[in-house]
Amino acid sequence: MSLLKLNLDLQFFAGEKTEKATPKKRQDAKKKGQTAKSQDVNTAIGLLAVFLFLSFFASSMGNISMDIFRHAFNEYLLMSVTEDNLQLIFLDLLKELVLLLGPIMLIALVAGVAANLMQVGFMNTTEPLKPKLEKLDPIKGFKRIFSLRAIVELLKSMLKIGFVGIITFIVLWLRIDEVLALSHKTVGAALKTVGSLTLQMGLAASIALLFLSLFDYLYQRYDFEKNLRMSKQDIKDEYKNIEGDPLIKSKFKQKQREMAMSRMMQEVPKADVIITNPTHYAIALQYDENVSDAPVVIAKGIDFMAQKIKLIAGEHKIVMVENRPLARALYDQLEIGDKIPDEFFKAVAEILAYVYRIQNKI
Repeated sequence: MSLLKLNLDLQFFAGEKTEKATPKKRQDAKKKGQTAKSQDVNTAIGLLAVFLFLSFFASSMGNISMDIFRHAFNEYLLMSVTEDNLQLIFLDLLKELVLLLGPIMLIALVAGVAANLMQVGFMNTTEPLKPKLEKLDPIKGFKRIFSLRAIVELLKSMLKIGFVGIITFIVLWLRIDEVLALSHKTVGAALKTVGSLTLQMGLAASIALLFLSLFDYLYQRYDFEKNLRMSKQDIKDEYKNIEGDPLIKSKFKQKQREMAMSRMMQEVPKADVIITNPTHYAIALQYDENVSDAPVVIAKGIDFMAQKIKLIAGEHKIVMVENRPLARALYDQLEIGDKIPDEFFKAVAEILAYVYRIQNKI
């Protein structure tokens, strides 16, 4: 029972997500559009940019609005109701509204894009736009509604509403005299006061939201990192997927060695001489003065491989010469395809001369 309990404990700890995400998992998550991002940051920066724009250009926009009303009361009311006149009025009003609201929408768009770039950088993926049927699952939707994340979002919303409400109340309280005096002002002066209050409250609320959004961004980063965590088994599985199964890799390497051995054995019959140890080492040398200026190692092996080289050499009647120090030195210092270096050239030349005498080549 104790061994079984120990095994279950090991499996539990192996499956527990305690390790930081690997670079590959982070890259896969980014490809899917998953990243740490706070929507509150986008909202706060967008609101702040709009209210800053209004604080600088409110008078110009007020003049445009007055021109629209003046034009409407002076000209449009005196025009007869015809199809052509209605089309003309609609196009004129549309042009004026574009001039009035276009800059605000453009500022909001630029601020939203800038906020996203600051948080996640540039991401080129369409994965979040793909339709997923699992989002229509009512059971999963019910779980999302009553999940811990939903409770956290509810508390965040309540905190934001309370915080912004307090900030706007403070702004109104500081200018309560102006608010109470609105009934005694002219329409123009009252509108000017209301506009000033609106801008001041908007700027204060935007700054407050921006302050809260920084904490929300830190929370989103923490939650994202927590969801990306991996277990030790996940890391092992990822390594296997990247590098391949060790068993398959060993079989592949074994197959490569067998193919290399087969190619090497096919070169043995072309050798001029086999230098042996005589039992543990075998080096096959080939010398063709039309191809190379020195003998070349075309096969080498120890123990079983050496015996196989000597067996093939015996079948093809290739001369085998015993020279223990030379065979060991050639095996240790040269690879297949290497030329004989200068320090071994004299010894190898004497062996080749001996072989050629045996074969009546000289």
